[in-house]
Amino acid sequence: MASIAYSSAAFTGTSASDLLRSSSNGVSGIPLKTLGKAPFSVKKRDATVAAKLKKGKKHDYPWPADPDPNVKGGVLTHLSHFKPLKEKQKPVTLDFEKPLVEIEKKMIDVRRMANETGLDFSDQIILLENKYQQALKDLYRHLTPIQRVHIARHPNRPTFLDHIFSITDKFVELHGDRSGYDDPAIVTGIGTIDDRRYMFIGQQKGRNTKENIHRNFGMPTPHGYRKALRMMYYADHHGFPIVTFIDTPGAYADLKSEELGQGEAIAHNLRTMFGLKVPIVSIVIGEGG
Repeated sequence: MASIAYSSAAFTGTSASDLLRSSSNGVSGIPLKTLGKAPFSVKKRDATVAAKLKKGKKHDYPWPADPDPNVKGGVLTHLSHFKPLKEKQKPVTLDFEKPLVEIEKKMIDVRRMANETGLDFSDQIILLENKYQQALKDLYRHLTPIQRVHIARHPNRPTFLDHIFSITDKFVELHGDRSGYDDPAIVTGIGTIDDRRYMFIGQQKGRNTKENIHRNFGMPTPHGYRKALRMMYYADHHGFPIVTFIDTPGAYADLKSEELGQGEAIAHNLRTMFGLKVPIVSIVIGEGG
């Protein structure tokens, strides 16, 4: 809650990043040698820097007061922001799946009639189930290219973290690119499978509108690629195999990302991956490639 003053000049509104950027030439245009010759004074009446603390309960931890020791992944699982949805995802039916939905409705109607009347409709139910399975095989055996794209982009497909928490014994998410940014569209972390550690890197989409906005619909910015690069260096240093999960419409193509070096960040990652000593496995779980 103070401003730094030198002689008659008061430096107000200068952020820490501005001071760092101008450290070679001085502070706000005044050479550092000159600043070192005179004492600094503090003016309490000028409020230029304020820290806003997050309000919350005392000792409010991100995990329960009495965590279940049998939870898969242990207490660290509670540190993840990826929680079960409070509302169940709404079913989404693709156009070419409508014949399957019609058969499902008939099966539901027959079962309801059997429960209401007490009559035996087992033969009809078995017939409809066989018809459904045959229609399912025929449909997915002859998918057109655009139908495959629609399936890959299905909003209810399991996301990267859905797969991670299903296949790993423990998973600890790692954050940040060490430049002050943490792109939520890229999720990285160390997970164990059969007591073997792996570095997992993947694009994370949302499971509803709110999550999709937060995750930027799985489209990484340059900060996300640099975050992934940092984790690849980390994995290479410690000898962790790298497993990447691909599910993205592509890199975020806005003006800001281009200004921050989107193309350079992608190219740098590709160049670095050619020189890593640890094995890399890439798995496509949705769209992209």
